[in-house]
Amino acid sequence: MAATVGSGNAPVSDTQASTSADRSYEGSTFQYSMVLEHLIGEKRPIKDLNPTVMGGLPNPMKTDDQKMIEQGMESCAFKAVLACVGGFVLGGAFGVFTAGIDTNVGFDPKDPMRTPTAREVLKDMGQRGMSYAKNFAVIGAMFSCTECIIESHRGKSDWKNAVYSGCVTGGAIGFRAGAKAGVLGCGGFAAFSAAIEYYLR
Repeated sequence: MAATVGSGNAPVSDTQASTSADRSYEGSTFQYSMVLEHLIGEKRPIKDLNPTVMGGLPNPMKTDDQKMIEQGMESCAFKAVLACVGGFVLGGAFGVFTAGIDTNVGFDPKDPMRTPTAREVLKDMGQRGMSYAKNFAVIGAMFSCTECIIESHRGKSDWKNAVYSGCVTGGAIGFRAGAKAGVLGCGGFAAFSAAIEYYLR
């Protein structure tokens, strides 16, 4: 009789064991889904990536003066002035270099047989350097200013801004010599700007 009771209780105990296992499995599945929701789901908390937490240097809050200076440096006027100064320096250096390798610097066209003095050579080099510096400064300021204005108007920073700016700058310079020169200047500066942007990007 004891064996019968024992054998009768065995299936009941197996059923209870399987039921409890199913419940524990369902509970674990439910908990796993909750963990996923908190890790990668909608309940995931968004943490601020503070450099101090990540082991970096703290990033102090910018003052109003710093913000004003940054806005001034990002303005079109500042970029135009910076390009003008850079163009002046680059043009002056280029003019002096070309004058240094030119064999006709300092020579008087009325008396080509006379050997020029060092003062005359330096004077011609200075005049050529100043001429190149002025031209490069004007071109740099026009190009930078128009590019900044076009970029602000379009709201995009891509290669098209440089192409449009090159066309405007070249056209404005070329139109002084006529409409044909203006069109050629626009196309030439635009192509040059596109090539530079393609190389840099």
